[in-house]
Amino acid sequence: MYTTPEQMSGANKANVETMLTIANTTFASAERLAALNLNTARVMLEDIVGNAKALMGAKDVQELMALQTSLAQPALEKAVAYSRSVYEITTQTQEELAKLAEAQYAEVNKNVSTALDKAAKNAPAGSDVAVAAVKSAIAAANSAYDSMNKAAKQVTEMAEANVAAATSATVKAVGSAAPKAKRAA
Repeated sequence: MYTTPEQMSGANKANVETMLTIANTTFASAERLAALNLNTARVMLEDIVGNAKALMGAKDVQELMALQTSLAQPALEKAVAYSRSVYEITTQTQEELAKLAEAQYAEVNKNVSTALDKAAKNAPAGSDVAVAAVKSAIAAANSAYDSMNKAAKQVTEMAEANVAAATSATVKAVGSAAPKAKRAA
């Protein structure tokens, strides 16, 4: 029932590998976000310069208003695309880290179960009731963990669907407002 140096070494090696995986996942996510932000900043600067040139070329107030209205839709679509990209990066990172946590959780459960079985073999007579109670508590904790995981996934899916619907409605609303504004001008 005692931990051997080989077991300690193996556990330490697994922990270091886990930490490296977490660090690599986090750095990859940060790298993707930095690239997205730099690209978005470059595109925004190009758009601002192009939009300013177009607005300065307006010959009258009506043309200026029509230009402003026509420039709003692409800007909103780019903002929505940026938000989606950020959301995708963060969601993918969260999913990778959640998978890692689940794997760690499963490993801990396996180790606890193995240790409990070894303890039960070496336990004095009559202690099987206590071992069964501990096993039952572990099973209940696992069941609660699984239920919370499933509920969290359902909430995430609903939130994603609601965000997608709201985004789509916003883009459509701005898109339908632009032609109306052009007709009014």
